[in-house]
Amino acid sequence: MTPQSKREERRIPKSSVSKRGRLSGQAYRFDKARMGWYNAQRMKAVIYQLFVRHFSNTKVHGATWGSKEENGCGSFAGVNDAALRELADMGITHLWLTGTLRHATRTEYPDLPAHPASVVKGIAGSPYAVVDYFDVDPDLAENPAERLTEFRELLARVRKWGMTPMIDFVPNHVSRCYASTVAPQWEFGRLDRTDVFFDRDNSFFYLDRGTGDGRMELPDGEFLPERGRGRVTGNNAATWNPSNTDWYETVKLNYGCDYRHGAAAAEALPGLTARPEELPRTWLLMDEALAWWQSMGVGGFRCDMAHMIPLPFWRRTIARARLRGDVFFMAEAYNDGMKLMNGDALSELLAVGFDAVYDAEAYHALRGVYESGGWANDLDRFHRPENPLFFRGVRYVENHDEPRMASPLFWGGVGEKTARAAMAAQFLTTCGPVLFYNGQEVAERADGPGGFSGADGRTSIFDYTSLPRLQRWYNQGRCDGAALPGELRDLRDFCSRLLRLLQFPAVAQGGFYGLNWANQQTPQFGREPGESSSGHRMYAFLRHDPASRTALLVVCNFSADADAEACVHFSEDACAWARRTAASFRFTDLLDPSAPPALASRDTLLSSGLTLRVPAGSVRVLSWDAA
Repeated sequence: MTPQSKREERRIPKSSVSKRGRLSGQAYRFDKARMGWYNAQRMKAVIYQLFVRHFSNTKVHGATWGSKEENGCGSFAGVNDAALRELADMGITHLWLTGTLRHATRTEYPDLPAHPASVVKGIAGSPYAVVDYFDVDPDLAENPAERLTEFRELLARVRKWGMTPMIDFVPNHVSRCYASTVAPQWEFGRLDRTDVFFDRDNSFFYLDRGTGDGRMELPDGEFLPERGRGRVTGNNAATWNPSNTDWYETVKLNYGCDYRHGAAAAEALPGLTARPEELPRTWLLMDEALAWWQSMGVGGFRCDMAHMIPLPFWRRTIARARLRGDVFFMAEAYNDGMKLMNGDALSELLAVGFDAVYDAEAYHALRGVYESGGWANDLDRFHRPENPLFFRGVRYVENHDEPRMASPLFWGGVGEKTARAAMAAQFLTTCGPVLFYNGQEVAERADGPGGFSGADGRTSIFDYTSLPRLQRWYNQGRCDGAALPGELRDLRDFCSRLLRLLQFPAVAQGGFYGLNWANQQTPQFGREPGESSSGHRMYAFLRHDPASRTALLVVCNFSADADAEACVHFSEDACAWARRTAASFRFTDLLDPSAPPALASRDTLLSSGLTLRVPAGSVRVLSWDAA
């Protein structure tokens, strides 16, 4: 059965159906794989970050600093139909194939020599030290000589299962060893003036010889090709001696303005109507690279450190990409000291054409409940519709730059116990996209072999490593989870149900109403011993979509060890906001259909409240309907 034939029309509660059989005039459909009704014209993006090197690696054991032969490596072919079927059934809409571009590595292939240890982090190398924007990593091919063909076949498989394939776009920096074999005509630096720090037409920023002895000293030793012509690192370190924590393996690209002068430097850059000959050469190369991957079938780009690139480039480049076809642009961006904008970098990137941008502040606030004394009461401010990130901020609890929730080093050491509540609080509170990292569904602990990365609670992106728990689900390519223990099968099943629920109208396009403020004086609302107010580790909120007339009550218990008989009080304002005017209501559990519905009158909700059992670290998601 094809993915398309899985979709079928179903009846929905009469209260939600207009006379024309649609939800308030919208073209809603029922999809088994997504466990509910969704608006076919307005899907919420659910992005699965699949690190190809890790995902289908079947090597069980490995060594610290191990080679590819010792530790194994995933492949394009390993992302097979069985895996893609399961991901589609989880409700994934976009598949971010991380680590695809050919990058610096210490592994040698015919016609592709290994790169010097001084400019490679780890053995496998960083996927963000790109050596050819027009090629893919030979590590990921069963036949390295046919790697582009194998990648095209993977893109076709992803499309077949109804998902949009994405790859990384890394515009800020390249490997110190960049040399394209696929498109040598787009080589960097051939005509550069190396005697000046900045020139509009240079590819790179060059260090002043007067500030050093002309030798680029990297943490692993001198890099001879840069003797006398050292370059600024990807993280703006203008030094002949970058530290081990710098992005020393990369060099920063020049977009026609001196980054040291911030946003003001970008004001003189070309606009949308500029002719190609008026553009800095880097702009032309990046447009060619995006066009190359779009022509191959790539439908989206996760843009690395987008806030370090001038806005005029993004405005023009995204517009040109959209002229070539439908494409999704997601920005990894932060309001940090490296931004090349005067105001809020996230809002400005959305304004020039990005579909979505990382919502790192919401992520850190949630982690703060476990690591820095934060309260659940503090979270509401991140979920209000007046915030542009409510609609286009990317929510996550893990990605390759952040620690694993199940790592004992982070999340207060209780992340594995509280993952259900944390994911629900992040994913169900906005209309924006959701990012889900491979292995998160089985509580990966970053237990695979390491090397350069050290023991930092993250799955290494620099080393040949594995995902031991996900390997049990992958099960030699059968992707049936047969080798998983029961508790991890349960967690993966929960993640699937949660992600499919993201297309429920009240979640995909509804508003947000926090209930914690109305329950701070409710003793049975997550109050811990010695506290005088409630809401430390209990989080409750409503979602409501007027168009479909759907409403949800979500109650998260952030405690790692205390089950709760939570009492949730409603206010007149909350009932009016959700347009719930009936005399009595039914609350139906959408994550556990076997649970009996909770019944309550309107008077009860306003006076004594609704009492629900919420296990430690878990969540209740209830459809709120008239009884």
